[in-house]
Amino acid sequence: MRAEQAVAELFALCRQQAQADYIGEAVSQLEHMVQAAELARDEGADEELVLAAFCHDVGHFCAPLTAQNSMAGLGRRGHERVGANWLLGLGFSQRLAGLVARHVDAKRYLSWREPAYLAGLSEASRQTLDWQGGPMTTREAEAFEADPLFADSLRLRRWDEAAKVAGRPPTDLSDLELLAIRVHQAAIP
Repeated sequence: MRAEQAVAELFALCRQQAQADYIGEAVSQLEHMVQAAELARDEGADEELVLAAFCHDVGHFCAPLTAQNSMAGLGRRGHERVGANWLLGLGFSQRLAGLVARHVDAKRYLSWREPAYLAGLSEASRQTLDWQGGPMTTREAEAFEADPLFADSLRLRRWDEAAKVAGRPPTDLSDLELLAIRVHQAAIP
């Protein structure tokens, strides 16, 4: 799929989330996505990681939500894998999809490793953690620490948690769209 076509499909879907509730948080789904990307960019993340921060929750809305995959009104169970696979289908890189796929693992890891992180989760995030398997076990955590995407997954997760600030002015998405085109083009062998 051409970069322009893939990015147009991604951003058309994301724009539909401008007013969509972000699962019990004080921001819309789109506001959350943009804030996560801005935090990544502001910390000097590479473009692929910035786009992963933007796309990390795309699995909540790129495929239909059903009674079988719903987390009792708190989003889609397995959204990290659904989103990663959808992004791969659009032609984005394995790394981008891998970061999206691991952002829930990062939450589970940080909940295991850092009691203050777990205590600081929003109510909605604590509830979804239960659906996502709860804090990791020591064995799971050790395996995750060996993952090549471990460090960037943790960075993405921290931006995810911080990207819930209500009342921030809306952002023009055109810069993110151009970034997404560059990232997609770089993924083409």
